[in-house]
Amino acid sequence: MPNCTTFLDANAHITGKLALIVPSRNESYTYAELLDRVARVGRGLIDLGIERGDRVCIYLESSPEYLITYLALWRIGAVAVPTNRVYQEDEVFYALRDAGAVAVITDVEGAALINRIRGQVPALRHVVAVGGETWADLLRAPAGLRAVNCRFDDLCQIQYTSGTTGKPRGAMLTHGNWIAAMDAEREVLGLTADDVYLGIYPMGHVGISWGLSTLRAGGTYVVMERFDLARYLTLAREYRATIVAGMPPVIHSLIQTPPGTETALATARVMISGGGPLGPGIWKPFHERFRIPVVNAYGLSETIVVGTGTAIRPEHYATADEFRSVGTPVGFSEVKIVDADDPDRELGPGEDGEIALRGPAVASGYWQMPEESAAVFLPDGWFLTGDLGHLDEEGMLYITDRKKDMIVMSGWKIYPTEVENVLVQHPGIRDVAVFGCPDERRGEVPVAVVIPASGNGIAPDDIITFAKNHLAGYKIPRRIIIADDIPRVNGWKLLRKRLREEYCISGA
Repeated sequence: MPNCTTFLDANAHITGKLALIVPSRNESYTYAELLDRVARVGRGLIDLGIERGDRVCIYLESSPEYLITYLALWRIGAVAVPTNRVYQEDEVFYALRDAGAVAVITDVEGAALINRIRGQVPALRHVVAVGGETWADLLRAPAGLRAVNCRFDDLCQIQYTSGTTGKPRGAMLTHGNWIAAMDAEREVLGLTADDVYLGIYPMGHVGISWGLSTLRAGGTYVVMERFDLARYLTLAREYRATIVAGMPPVIHSLIQTPPGTETALATARVMISGGGPLGPGIWKPFHERFRIPVVNAYGLSETIVVGTGTAIRPEHYATADEFRSVGTPVGFSEVKIVDADDPDRELGPGEDGEIALRGPAVASGYWQMPEESAAVFLPDGWFLTGDLGHLDEEGMLYITDRKKDMIVMSGWKIYPTEVENVLVQHPGIRDVAVFGCPDERRGEVPVAVVIPASGNGIAPDDIITFAKNHLAGYKIPRRIIIADDIPRVNGWKLLRKRLREEYCISGA
């Protein structure tokens, strides 16, 4: 039966082949070395008392240790709970408590934060800091750990996504989901052992799947912890990257570069884009100048990106010249459009409705949320994405809007209600509404309209400071508007559309 890490065992026999390169640390790992570390950390975790099914939180910057921890947990049958190192105390606390995490793998500063709250997390037994003695003990554990026997539907990850009610939801991903995702992405990119992938997506996000898919194919994964355009181009040239990660802001930055930049990407045969709408005003100029096909992918955390999703592929470029579609289903995926108010009614070509996906990488539901799960994970296998779109006559999918009010900024997904629930706790705020305004470079940015609690008003800088202490940086509103009124229906239902019309279009 499958364990989604056994590709490491197969690839470890590729003598001397580099699996992972970390330029910022001047480190590299062959497949044999990567497998050795994964096995040792897995064995060390077992020695700590981590058992099959136990949830373990990863609270690190993108790094080799993040990737190794993922794989070690999966290898021993435990469940990874990835978080982003930019999360603040409240956000990490929620993930730890909700998942019932028994351990956290973090860094020294992260350990200090976790130790402040560990008394409120009853299940938490171990806080392991990379670079500390316990992590060193893990690396000194015996090697040669065989992957545990798993079923396709065995849980291996809880991926938190911000909930539209402000309560994050833990998408339950399985070994089978990950095997399907790695296979689908290998197909989309046409990955082989000759490929070099330059990855920029945070490892706490399912976007790490592109790197894992490269490893599955026996290629080389070059890790870039944070995007910097000059560094990105340098690494692409130096390592002769054949696959480059991107998103709308990255592609926008590239088309602003001076002539001659194209040479840095001369070896790239495909660029990945996802995490937000890629408009023709960015996509077409990029293609015409750089002549690199963009795999414009559509998927969600609940589907491990295109594990069950759609993508534009190079073969589409002969006929799909409008630079608007997110393509056709990948691998064993299916897509259909249903009435947003009646998912039992399927719509025809050209009719806008809610996008539904079905396939082997669809999560098995939301952790400990049976009602929320039943609402979107339907009995016949379809998953209601909450996004609106339509199919054309050729079956190409187009995204037209969002059913919910999610904001996508540079690939980061921000749910307004979650931000509002934090800001309204400020004693100087009586009411607040958060919404997205278009931004050419980042897609959208979060904006907040605030009604002060008293006639003395409140300084926007005070609100930003408060937000920084309670929210990850990407969730902080980029603009604060002090107002006397927030439009609501019957005093309760927020009219975000009216806010967008008033403040985004007029620029007031």
